[in-house]
Amino acid sequence: MTHQISVAPGARTRRTLPAGLALAGATLAFTSMYLAAGALTPLLVVYRQQWDFAPSLLTVAFAVYAAGFLAAALTLGSLSDRIGRRPVLIGALAVQLASNLVFLFAPDVGWVIVGRVVQGLASGAATAAFTAVLVEFAPARRRGLGPILGSVGLTGGLAVGSLLAGLAIQLTPLANTIAFVVLSALSLVGAAAVIASPETIRRGPGALRSLVPNVSIPPAARTGFFAAAPVVAAVWMLAGLSGGLAPSMVHSVFHLDSGLLDGLAGFIAPAVSVIVGLSFARVRPRIAMAIGIYASIVGGIVILGGAFAGSLITMFLGQAVAGLGFGAAFTAALGLVIPLAAAHQRAGVVAAVYVVSYVGLGVPVVIAGQLTDLLGVVPTVGWYTAVVVLLALFSLGAQRRLTRRASRRTGHDRGAQPAPADA
Repeated sequence: MTHQISVAPGARTRRTLPAGLALAGATLAFTSMYLAAGALTPLLVVYRQQWDFAPSLLTVAFAVYAAGFLAAALTLGSLSDRIGRRPVLIGALAVQLASNLVFLFAPDVGWVIVGRVVQGLASGAATAAFTAVLVEFAPARRRGLGPILGSVGLTGGLAVGSLLAGLAIQLTPLANTIAFVVLSALSLVGAAAVIASPETIRRGPGALRSLVPNVSIPPAARTGFFAAAPVVAAVWMLAGLSGGLAPSMVHSVFHLDSGLLDGLAGFIAPAVSVIVGLSFARVRPRIAMAIGIYASIVGGIVILGGAFAGSLITMFLGQAVAGLGFGAAFTAALGLVIPLAAAHQRAGVVAAVYVVSYVGLGVPVVIAGQLTDLLGVVPTVGWYTAVVVLLALFSLGAQRRLTRRASRRTGHDRGAQPAPADA
């Protein structure tokens, strides 16, 4: 199918990629960023074996990505609306390439931590702009293709990056070199595609003002937001468990030395979540939220059961259920909360949701890393799971109260209807 890309008015005429290639190039560039983020999941275990640093540093190296992402997303997330998509995307891809080179030549874990912060900055700066440009490059009759490509590129990239890096670790001692040479090449190809693509946004005023973080929850959205926030934090905590702790548990708890299993530990949850997120697009948000809450509780408990029983298969099963919980609950949270705000307030609400998300991803994992040094891995996973379950139960109670309130309001509205004239 052919289609026209909407080029920004006033943009200088230049030779650009055809519409289909521009969409494919943007998708490749976006996915390459999350392939790199996912590849670090099993590679962090390799770095620890190579440099013999404390387990707490491994979780710090995993979690500082969230700090970089949040810092960039809150300040640079709307910049492309003011100065255009291409400058933001090209800059972010250049920063991403720099982070790949840091990982490629890192001499110790300190450099890896720096690289993860830089990687988070690149992803945080680019994600909103890439999501927008995928919609703008999509065929006119298939605008829904853009968000689908964005969702698959993000979560699927994390999953596939982890799995492929784990496979490389299993097959060769040069896994780090191979991974980041290939990822650097993908970044360069993606950047070339973005450079050759048309600009879809006209430059406008307010670039400096857009750098001021906008995190706000209007009164109309507060009840819904605070009802969803605990389970949003819970499912992102489980994502942190799968990415930050599970690969090292393959060695420390299950006593297996396998790069492929390390990669699989980081693959399962995001792979399931992307499938569920796409499958639940037409499920009513309230139903999806309930499914997500129950799945996050069950998933956390099964992961803990696998750790206590020494059963890797059980832990993998728990991660799959946790991935179901993530895909259902997070999609539902966005669907329930964002429509409660007026159009001009939604960016602030989305920012608030992502603050909860990335704090849930990063902070608990760092604390867990510290506790692992003191208590051991399995007791730490026990406390971690207990917090996840409590947060999910808070959301479950809040969602039930909202449902009862909506039912009473509906009943009251029906009872308040005027009686028929012949009554």
